Amino acid sequence: MKFKRSLLALAAGLACYASSALSAQVVNLSYNGAPDAEKNAVHAFAADLQALVKEKTGGAIELKLYPNSMLGEEEARMEQTMTTPSLNIASFAGVSPLVPEVYVSATPFMFKDFATARQFFDEGKYWSMVSEALEQRSGLKMLAVVEEGGFLAFTNSKKAIASPDDFKGLRFRAMDPSQVALYEAFGASGTPIPWTEVYMALKTGVADGQMNPPMYILLGSLHEVQKYLTLANIQYSDQFLVGNAKMIEAWDEKTRSAFMEAVAEANKNARQLNEAKVEERIETLANHGMEVIRPNAEQLAAFREKSAPAYEKFLADQKISQEFLDAAKNDLK
Repeated sequence: MKFKRSLLALAAGLACYASSALSAQVVNLSYNGAPDAEKNAVHAFAADLQALVKEKTGGAIELKLYPNSMLGEEEARMEQTMTTPSLNIASFAGVSPLVPEVYVSATPFMFKDFATARQFFDEGKYWSMVSEALEQRSGLKMLAVVEEGGFLAFTNSKKAIASPDDFKGLRFRAMDPSQVALYEAFGASGTPIPWTEVYMALKTGVADGQMNPPMYILLGSLHEVQKYLTLANIQYSDQFLVGNAKMIEAWDEKTRSAFMEAVAEANKNARQLNEAKVEERIETLANHGMEVIRPNAEQLAAFREKSAPAYEKFLADQKISQEFLDAAKNDLK
């Protein structure tokens, strides 16, 4: 009899576990870069978010991670997120076709430090307007601005770059049209190349250089094909966690609240880790043989002077509403 009761209890427990497992919603989360938390800040964020979502929702939602652009390049992943209950961490190349107004936040030398950038995205009116426009146009919710590991730095294989004049005649990989405009302002040329093809483009000479934070340079092993690292800190390096709005709105209030708590906590953790690691990553690149150039104040001013008119023209060509430009300026004040 005792044995029979034990079997019944075990069966009930298994049924309960199966019911719980069946009730969990599995949500795909796609992003760029390798599943290596040491080298890829986006993966570190995604892995932490996966654990926190499971914990805070009590297993109601489980994230399935797809790193290395396994579900496609930028635009393909955005389309999947628009049409299926899923999440994606997109770069400017993914978000800008839907909301070109996002380019305003990539204005060169816009932020003096991490704190300024974080306040701009977390509390500013401009970013609320971008988020609202994204949802209205695509059915995607802007959930978090995810740091990629610091501010952007230039690398190249030809010569040390300390001022805009040093760019003349060089060919650079660009992530999107805004970076093409930037390179052209400095007298170089820019060609959009997907992240997955950057290493080979630099190795074969299709491009002489590129622009990324130190973390991504390590992630892509770009130090193997690049000699010079210029710490111009020209743009804040970020990507964007977006989610299918219908999926999120279909969750009950408790689940939705728990999910957003997990997003906020994972983002806070990632930011602390990123800022603490910046100088360590620069030192690692130097140890790998890269020559590190730190432009002085006068040289940085020259970069700012050269880039500002070109970037203003680029924004004008995108037909960015003055309302967005004014909101961004006011937020920075």
